[in-house]
Amino acid sequence: MSVVCSDFHQIWSDIGESEAEKDRILMELERECLEVYRRKVEEAANAKARLHQTVAAKEAELATLMAALGELNIHSPIQTEKRSMSLKEKLASIAPLVEDLRTKKEERMKQFADIKAQIEKISGEISGYDHLSNSLINSLSLEEEDLSLRRITECQTHLRTLQKEKSDRLNRVLEYVNEVHSICGVLGLDFGQTVSDVHPSLHGTAMGHSTNISNSTLEGLEHAIVKLKAERKIRIQKLKDIVVSLFELWNLMDSPIQDKNSFSKITSILRLSESEITEPGVLSTEVIEQASTEVERLTKLKATRMKELVLKKRSELEEICKMTHIEPDTSTAAEKSNAMIDSGLVDPSELLANIEAQIIKVKDEALSRKDIMDRIDRWLFACEEEKWLEEYNQDDNRYNAGRGAHINLKRAERARVTVSKIPAIVDNLINRTLAWEEEKKIFFLYDGVRLVSILDDYKLTRVQREEEKKRYRDQKKMQDLLLTEKEAIYGSKPSPRKSNSFRKPNGCRANGNGSMTPTPRRYSIGSGTPELLTPRSYSSRQNGHFREMRRLSTAPLNFVAISKEDTMSSYTSVCGSEPGSPPQG
Repeated sequence: MSVVCSDFHQIWSDIGESEAEKDRILMELERECLEVYRRKVEEAANAKARLHQTVAAKEAELATLMAALGELNIHSPIQTEKRSMSLKEKLASIAPLVEDLRTKKEERMKQFADIKAQIEKISGEISGYDHLSNSLINSLSLEEEDLSLRRITECQTHLRTLQKEKSDRLNRVLEYVNEVHSICGVLGLDFGQTVSDVHPSLHGTAMGHSTNISNSTLEGLEHAIVKLKAERKIRIQKLKDIVVSLFELWNLMDSPIQDKNSFSKITSILRLSESEITEPGVLSTEVIEQASTEVERLTKLKATRMKELVLKKRSELEEICKMTHIEPDTSTAAEKSNAMIDSGLVDPSELLANIEAQIIKVKDEALSRKDIMDRIDRWLFACEEEKWLEEYNQDDNRYNAGRGAHINLKRAERARVTVSKIPAIVDNLINRTLAWEEEKKIFFLYDGVRLVSILDDYKLTRVQREEEKKRYRDQKKMQDLLLTEKEAIYGSKPSPRKSNSFRKPNGCRANGNGSMTPTPRRYSIGSGTPELLTPRSYSSRQNGHFREMRRLSTAPLNFVAISKEDTMSSYTSVCGSEPGSPPQG
């Protein structure tokens, strides 16, 4: 200042300024210097305030970062420095620490953002992106206020929990999908369509989309598996029923091994449990339809063969009935059996079993009738002998000496003895028949006609025949007497020459040994000698009542005294004579 004043004095001296002017200029200079000083002081004070504010802001930011990052063990250099520090020194010491914490905060923010994104993604996959929990959203929104390692650890723990749950769910989904794939393969169903109905992401065609593991997907897969298992169970039972039918039909039809081998894939299910049936397509609708078609084919073939077998058994029944003279059950007649089988009203197996039961019943009944049937045969034999004896007695050449004549004489003697026993045979047969009827509580039918009725008619006819023969003998005696008287008056006439031919006019014919065997003659009721009605000839007399007798023969026996007229009007005739039976006389 003094140098400035000295310069001013030298200049003023050279100029020649007055003292007053010099004082005025110095006053102005002093005033201007004070103003500059005050301005500089003020600028310095402002700079100090700003620097102090900056330091305070840095310290506040440092405290905030430390709190957010949880770095509570970090101490400010200002606090640790024992000597007093200027503001610039303070600022210089705090600024690096703040920058370091800022960098760490950014790293923490990125780490939190990554964890948050993963948590949101996994949570969305688990929840199906329908909604996130409010607590989760709130906790994630507070990240900037809490970036501590503790918080990071908590979020990482939560993330690992979600990742484990995702892994478990994914494994469950894959397990369910594999099970669906296996069952669909066995059932022959479209796997892709099945899982796509649950969720499109489950099928491989959904590119760019992760597999959905939400609760709805898991529930959908569980429901689909339950539905598929139920369908598998139904098809297994259906196929087992078909296979059982196939085995029955194969055994019945004696099917060749080639036909059986073509169905070996499905026949194996009988010995497998439900879980062991894993062969693809074994339970498909095509396989079941193929097996059902085979069953239908074999069933039709069985019906044809069963019809043949039924008719064969019916013929066997009729043959047994014919041999035992028992009327077969008309409910299984050939015509009716064919009609019932063709109409489907009856199972051929049941019909066959019914006929077999009838055969057993007829055989049992024949066994119980054997004693009476043997006596009927003795009676029929006696009737045949009686018929032969009558024809033999009518042969005028029976006493001629010839080859075999003595044999016929011996037979005639035996026949007379047999014929003499006929009344006793008939009476004994009637008594035994009535006893049988009393025991069995049914009528004894012979070819559909009650045997007692036949025997009663036979006895009546025999009496009528004996009376007719007696009248014939009496008339013959009268004619012989008249002829004798006529010969006595007019003389006798030569008898006609007898023929020696083998064929006699009276119906005799030569037998194998050269003797003359009388040929059968047929008599009618109106002829001189009545016809004897045996069981083999009875049908021609009683044919008009056949159906009525069949109806009554199946009704319970009523052991009430019945007149002969009522009895004869209620029972029909038997069938015609068997082949080989003697001609009716």
